[in-house]
Amino acid sequence: MSNCLSGPCHSELLIKKSRFIGCVEPMADRAAAQARVAALRQAHPAAAHVCWALLAGGHSAAVDDGEPSGTAGRPMLDVLRHQDLEGVLATVVRYYGGVKLGTGGLVRAYTDAVAQALLDAPRVPLQTLTNLHCSLPYALEGHVRRQLSAAGAQLQGVEHASLVHIQFCLPASAAEALVHQLDESCRGLLVWHHP
Repeated sequence: MSNCLSGPCHSELLIKKSRFIGCVEPMADRAAAQARVAALRQAHPAAAHVCWALLAGGHSAAVDDGEPSGTAGRPMLDVLRHQDLEGVLATVVRYYGGVKLGTGGLVRAYTDAVAQALLDAPRVPLQTLTNLHCSLPYALEGHVRRQLSAAGAQLQGVEHASLVHIQFCLPASAAEALVHQLDESCRGLLVWHHP
């Protein structure tokens, strides 16, 4: 099961006078990642490079930002993939110290900056949510709402017509048990609608 991060974590490495400032943080999508990278460029105007890697929403990105091709973004992305992370942005701001590191040295530096930041990063397991929709008589609305609340379901919509229509979501792992429990406790008076 993939994990995401609950908050940002940082690292800082000094390698042959170059300073590498690493950060891993939760990120929803590419647009948000690009905005974050732009903010880092403004915060570090004297930095030589702001390299980044993203895994979010089934998409990935690896940006070398002027470093030799494949020496920054791709190694950073490989670290994220190896850690089985999703919805995560890794950035490394490099201040050049005047000594060239070579391609192997750059790969190690960018890999280590991300790996060090991930050492203390708090991980949260990703949960797949299931959306459900049911109709029921008014007399059962309070009972069903209490059951949904107890199961940790999130109400997404309630419509009152000839019947009460309730839409909610909850972790997929708990959906089958809740449907069975509601069917039993409501004596078959719930009607389930499939999208």
